[in-house]
Amino acid sequence: MKKVKLIEIAHGRSGDKGNASNVGIIARHPDIYPFLVDKLTTDVVKEHMKNICMGKVERFEMPNIGALNFLLHESLGGGGTVSLKLDAQGKTHASMLLRMEMEVPDELLNKARSHT
Repeated sequence: MKKVKLIEIAHGRSGDKGNASNVGIIARHPDIYPFLVDKLTTDVVKEHMKNICMGKVERFEMPNIGALNFLLHESLGGGGTVSLKLDAQGKTHASMLLRMEMEVPDELLNKARSHT
């Protein structure tokens, strides 16, 4: 096991949904998806994003594409048209989550690196 940033094993995209940001995390290899389902919980994401997300975190599983979608409620200061935040659409939220460190088995790291 090695401690690495999530970006080593996943891609990410983010955007806005009103006053919530939407963060999609996509496994770099199909074998990584079950690991993400197990380790990347709503509690883990909430803790990592606690300075951004003032509301609850919801998770939606998309096994057919090997992705998890997180909805971070109350994370945009009211939303794009009323927010005073620099990132009122949450475009950088995936980058922030991808910088989270986690323990990852060597086998999965090797698969992620060989699959990119």
